[in-house]
Order: sequence, then structure tokens, then C-alpha cells
Amino acid sequence: MEKANKTTIAYFIMIGISDIPELQTPIFLLVLLIYLTTLGGNTTILSLISTDCHLHTPMYFFLANLSVLDISCSTISLHKALITCITGDKLVSYTACLLQMYLFLSFTCVELLILTAMGFDRYVAICNPLHYHTVMTSRVYCILAVVCWIVGFIFIIPNFLKLFYFTCYTSQEINHFFCDLVPLMKLSCDDLYILQFYVIYGGALLVCLPPCLLTFMSYVFILRAILKIRSSSGRRKVFYTCTSHLTVISLLYGTLAYQYCRPIESIELVTNKFSSLFYTTALPILNPLIYSLKNKDVITALKRRLKVYPRQLLM
Repeated sequence: MEKANKTTIAYFIMIGISDIPELQTPIFLLVLLIYLTTLGGNTTILSLISTDCHLHTPMYFFLANLSVLDISCSTISLHKALITCITGDKLVSYTACLLQMYLFLSFTCVELLILTAMGFDRYVAICNPLHYHTVMTSRVYCILAVVCWIVGFIFIIPNFLKLFYFTCYTSQEINHFFCDLVPLMKLSCDDLYILQFYVIYGGALLVCLPPCLLTFMSYVFILRAILKIRSSSGRRKVFYTCTSHLTVISLLYGTLAYQYCRPIESIELVTNKFSSLFYTTALPILNPLIYSLKNKDVITALKRRLKVYPRQLLM
């Protein structure tokens, strides 16, 4: 069996969601619709939280951060697919490719940490309600958010540098719609076992495992507190909120585990591509629906805003 040709390259060719010419227009319209829906939903949440004083609380502050992250992840991952469908340009420079991957992974890491902070916020609110305003001051939750953003971008640097200084690949074609970690590593000339152990397993242990454990520990204590609530209506209300949050968290961690925590040799790029498509399109739409648009406080704030807007037009 002949060894694959090794080459040092300056750019990649992005295959995209599909390389069938007849599907480019339908794909473009579908992806554009999904992106605009994500942008619209999360922008609405950001607008409501920033303008309505009733939503100036730690929980909605973290939700605003989550909306920014959803918009950022969708923009970073889908913009090349949209450009490719319009112009047919599939070329992306090596530096731009790695920068896109770094930003995407960093935003994902920050999202995991923000969800951990949200879990802590709910833990304090439900398990220690009398001390909530003492513990979760504006200073505390602002510091938590800043730490999440800084740590999220720093954690990815070691893995990013490992790939940045390795420029030997077996092909220039990436069977994906953005520069993701697994498709890039599949093209590597290096030992896949070493790369996987260092980049994926090491990254999973450092980046994903700590926030995952802390988040689920918070919800374990929350569920224990819920079971002690005597009022059945109060128990249902809190339990409904927590199960909604856990649904999003489980989907996120489940998708990430499926994408990045399997042996690279067993990963089919086509399957990986469509699981990435689910993560970058479905989850950013589900987040505002589950976390905010089904929340009574947000619905009330939206109704107040809709009542005020016509008056502003008449003035």
C-alpha cells in the first residue's frame, strides 16, 4: 500500500455542505433562513434584556452572554458556507482556516463556562434564596462572565498552537463547511493517535470535563431542593425550568462528545459534517426558545416592548 503524498500547503479547499451544483441554491436559502432566524431570535433576547429593567438580573445577564455566543458561533461557522454557495469560491487560506477554528472552539468553550455560571446562579437562587442577593451581586456575576470569556479563549491556545505549527497534510480538500478540528486532523501527516490524545482527549479533559461536572453537580443539588418544596405548583414551576436548562446542556455536551470524543479513525466525515450542522444551526435556535422565549418574564417584557413601540412611532 502506497503512502499518502505529504505536502505543506498555504490554503485549503472547502467542500462545503454539498458539492452538487444543483443543490447550491436550496442549501444557500435554507442556511440563510436558519442563520437569520438565529440572528433574529438572539438579537430580540439581547434587546429585551438590555432595555427592560425587570430583566436586569444575573440569570438574564448570563442569557445575554449566551445569545452573543450563539450569534458568534453561527456567524463563524456558517459565513463561509453562504459565501461559497453565492460565489463558488471554496478557497480559504491556512491562517484564516486555523483562526476560524480557534474562534469557533473558543466560543464553544466560553459557552460551556457560561452554562456552568448559569447553573451556579440557579443553585444559589433555589438552594439559598435568602442569601441570593448577597451572593449574586452585580460585581460577582460580571466577574464570573469576564472570567468565563478570558478562560475560554486561553484554554484553547495549547491545542491551537499544536496544529498551527504543524503544516503537513495529505490533501488540501476539507470535507466540511468550516474549518473544524476533526476534518483538519484527518488530513494530518502526523500520528493520529498522538494528535488525538493531545488535542482531543487532552482538550476534553481540560475544557469540557470540569464545567460539565460543575454544571451537573449544581443541578443535582437543585433537584434535591426541588423535591423538598411542599407546594406542587411551585415544584412543577422550578422543575420545568431546570429540565429545560438540562435539555439544552445535555444536547450540547452530547453533540460535542459525539463529534470530538471518538477515535478519529472511526469518524465518517459526512456524518461528522451533519452533526456539526445540527450543532451550529439547531442549538443556537433552541437556546432562545428554551431559555427565554418560553419564560414568562421574557414574554411579559416582549409584550411591554410591543405596546411601547407603536406609541414611539406615533410621537
